[in-house]
Amino acid sequence: MEYLIKTTMIGLFFGTFGTTLGGIIGVTFKNTSNKFLGFILSLASGLMVSIVCFDLVPEALEISGIPLIIIGIVMGVIGMILCDIVVQKKFHTKVSDSKTPSSLLKTGIIVSLGLALHNFPEGLAIGSGFGASIKLGYSLAIAILLHDIPEGVSMAVPMKNGGMKVSKVIFYVILSGVTTGIGAFFGALVGAISEEIIAICLAFAAGAMLYIVSGELIPESNKLYKGRMNSIGNILGFILGILATLV
Repeated sequence: MEYLIKTTMIGLFFGTFGTTLGGIIGVTFKNTSNKFLGFILSLASGLMVSIVCFDLVPEALEISGIPLIIIGIVMGVIGMILCDIVVQKKFHTKVSDSKTPSSLLKTGIIVSLGLALHNFPEGLAIGSGFGASIKLGYSLAIAILLHDIPEGVSMAVPMKNGGMKVSKVIFYVILSGVTTGIGAFFGALVGAISEEIIAICLAFAAGAMLYIVSGELIPESNKLYKGRMNSIGNILGFILGILATLV
């Protein structure tokens, strides 16, 4: 029980810290640099790929065979696709061309609901990661924290410009990260059943991360900024991931 509580609190902290930091950036700076946001997204993508290649998959292979790992990866990809479909259908709205305060506020709230749903599988990755090793758990948590910073910004900016009080903006930003802690709880709970379940969860996390990197982080970073900083961020993130495996 102590292990479950500890893992949940770690997932909750890293999930809410990343979005909160992004939220603070969003409400503090009037014009957040796209170059900076693109660099952060690229850094997170490189870190995630490195963790998948040198931590998640090798750790899963030590526990189980290749067929089970492939099944887990496919499940992770399908899970993220389903998550994206739900977000697009239930929480998507067109931003008004007039950029009125009411439309911006609505957009910010919808983004926060979508991100709250999206953060659950990320928490699941953290929980299953700790089931394999403490080092892997923290590596995943840090990668997700970096990934959550631009998400916090994307929530806070429309809410603030829509007329919401700064204190309320930060409250909603923090609330969206709570589902990461819930996901971490279930990841740790399921992973405690058997080593095979841990292997599937790790492979699931790998698939989910690969989808996040290829389907979200890299395309979004290129939309925000087209330049060398994105490539540098990607490479730095990858190197940081390698160094993390040596600790």
